Amino acid sequence: MELVSNKTALNGIINVPSDKSISHRSIMFGAIAEGTTTIKNFLRGDDCLSTLKAFQDLGVKIEDDGTVITVYGNGFSGLQPANEALNVGNSGTTIRLIMGILAGRPFTTKLFGDHSIAKRPMNRVMLPLNSMGAVCQGHDHTEFPPLTITGTEKLQPIAYEMPVASAQVKSAILFAAMQAHGESVIIEKEKTRDHTEDMIRQFGGTIDVFGKEIRIQGPQTFIGQEITVPGDISSAAFFLVAGLITPNSNIQLKNVGLNPTRTGIIDVIEQMGGTITVEETAHADNKAGTLTVTTSQLNGIEIGGEIIPRLIDELPIIALLATQAEGTTIIRDAEELKVKETNRIDAVAKELNKMGANIEPTEDGLIIHGKTPLHGAKVTSYGDHRIGMMLQIAALLVKEGTVELEKAEAISVSYPSFFTDLNKLYQ
Repeated sequence: MELVSNKTALNGIINVPSDKSISHRSIMFGAIAEGTTTIKNFLRGDDCLSTLKAFQDLGVKIEDDGTVITVYGNGFSGLQPANEALNVGNSGTTIRLIMGILAGRPFTTKLFGDHSIAKRPMNRVMLPLNSMGAVCQGHDHTEFPPLTITGTEKLQPIAYEMPVASAQVKSAILFAAMQAHGESVIIEKEKTRDHTEDMIRQFGGTIDVFGKEIRIQGPQTFIGQEITVPGDISSAAFFLVAGLITPNSNIQLKNVGLNPTRTGIIDVIEQMGGTITVEETAHADNKAGTLTVTTSQLNGIEIGGEIIPRLIDELPIIALLATQAEGTTIIRDAEELKVKETNRIDAVAKELNKMGANIEPTEDGLIIHGKTPLHGAKVTSYGDHRIGMMLQIAALLVKEGTVELEKAEAISVSYPSFFTDLNKLYQ
């Protein structure tokens, strides 16, 4: 499709889509809790709907009236063997977290997804779960999906030092540890998003966190809750950057989740000299607020270390931001980008360079030389929603030529109304 280009003066207010991470987990915790869980402001994107359908296939009654989703949980023991393999679509969160839940169930489940999921490494989840007593196997004795997992009600607790900084891996182990008999200890490489830990407490469970060390006692039972999902800062990020780099712009984003483990992009914007204001609002269970950005003069910075897990999903759009900053920006310690929906290090560099950027991919990140004007090109999302949205924001700056995006449909994975919301800002 041809992307919108050559725009100035983006102005307006946007309610960004609901948080993807919390939407996934609200279904999962509702399914394993005792009693009814109601979910308001659920993200009805493809990924989260994959999670909803997977738990329906596991025997959980879930109703959606278009406004509120109601999950009728019967505890871990209420999960039943699926009649057929579970299709996780494009969702890495679904496949990895559900493995942790299935590890403690005494039946065999097959899991598969799209071509992107088939390339995502699963040993990082399978190895710790297997050491706890589950039997997880990848396709043809590899670590890649389709997967088969045979769970057991006799899961052993684990003491595990994580080799990668990954909230998905941590959460999978936590879901298994909730069903094991005894105390499990997880030590994170770097602190990652903590929505799972928050929801354990919200649903009546207990967990202790001391810096990067997490201790959880099993088995635990959970009680159904009422959840209102805040907006997703990862989706807000695209319009934050649009407002900073498009001339004469002022964009306000409402109900954005402000969990401190997710707000690295705000820190980066401030470090680069961007004008951003954060107005916090009360939210029942999750910190949220209104973010406002205006067109800014930006400077290159170095991004690495412990901040990376706090902005891993935002790095493609941060790379675009850096192309419009004066000087060089270096992103390092971001090897995880290679095993997302696509190799995001290579995808960002290749596609933005087609448009006139000057970006060097490295083993663990990117070196971005700014400030560079952008021009028209034929680009692709590689089927990755975040690459697709980033390229549309880049296209706004293009004054010469058109930008043609292949695989634009991937954007519906996390932000079905993305183009509609963008359209509101320049009308």
